[in-house]
Amino acid sequence: MIIDIHSKGEYPSCAISNFAEYEFCIDGVKCMSMEGFLQSLKFRSIRKQKQVCLLSGKEAKNSTRHTFAQLRWRITHNLYWQGRKICRFSDEYQELLDKAYKELSGNTSFLCALKSTDNYELTHSIGETDTRKTVLTEYEFVSRLKQIREH
Repeated sequence: MIIDIHSKGEYPSCAISNFAEYEFCIDGVKCMSMEGFLQSLKFRSIRKQKQVCLLSGKEAKNSTRHTFAQLRWRITHNLYWQGRKICRFSDEYQELLDKAYKELSGNTSFLCALKSTDNYELTHSIGETDTRKTVLTEYEFVSRLKQIREH
């Protein structure tokens, strides 16, 4: 059986979406959702990053809509974390994603929702596959969830 992850899907699909509100901390920065963390990476300003990390769901997604930060990352493919510029296509970026998901996996509510998918194949059909168009591709997302679930 398959679970297609979607914020508007039924449980547990919605509960393992990046839009779901789960508190975690990465490098001393409090995040209220994975989406908040991911969207924060588009901003150079550490102060703005911290603000966006506190958002979840659609509010986090919309925080970059029609902003210079959204346009800039699409052109340069550079993202930022705590004052460091990180190329979207680099190993350093993949390591940052790994670290963020590791921290998220420390949230017991998230982990419980993910564990409830044990006998299911995970997909994200609305996810983007082109790394030039998204900060988290379908593969990057689903593979990390599967890795956490296996451990």
